[in-house]
Amino acid sequence: MARVRNSLGPIIGYHGCDRAVAEEVLANKTHLKPKNNYYDWLGPGIYFWVDSPERGLAWAKETKEFKDSYVIGAFIIPGLCLNLTDYGVNDEIKFAHSFLVKYCDSIGVPTPQNAKQKKGVSVKRSLDCAVIKTLHELREFRGFQPSYDTVYGAFEDGGSLFEGSGFREKTHVQIAVRNTECILGYFRVPEYD
Repeated sequence: MARVRNSLGPIIGYHGCDRAVAEEVLANKTHLKPKNNYYDWLGPGIYFWVDSPERGLAWAKETKEFKDSYVIGAFIIPGLCLNLTDYGVNDEIKFAHSFLVKYCDSIGVPTPQNAKQKKGVSVKRSLDCAVIKTLHELREFRGFQPSYDTVYGAFEDGGSLFEGSGFREKTHVQIAVRNTECILGYFRVPEYD
């Protein structure tokens, strides 16, 4: 059987949030809500750290947005996935970037830029977000169906793990879920130190 282009197998993801939100989701009283921030590198969606509950919880604590930081697990089927680790998607991303630059020039506004550097890494990725949003909009405009359900990528983050290293302290893989039907269910993550 041939591999479906840009697809991944089932994923276990971890989402950092407030414990009260997690309890509502686990009790099936609500669902996690997609974000649409101008700087989120994978574009709009519900963000999960792939296979890393520790990173999800660390992020929740680092943001200092939550009264009681917590992490919730989810079973995810990526569906049609814009897999940024797949060399085959580069042309589509480059086209979306080129289109975005031309569009911004035509209306006289600056093209968004990645900003806010921490240890040499852009953590506010406005350009990347705008390119991913443009890619989705172009697909919809051109009638490509179905739209991407998820966006998956590896993010090199933090300082060097050791002197001379190419490894980073906080490198992680994330998936942004655009189509909530891809989330099969949530689970409680055992607490640990």
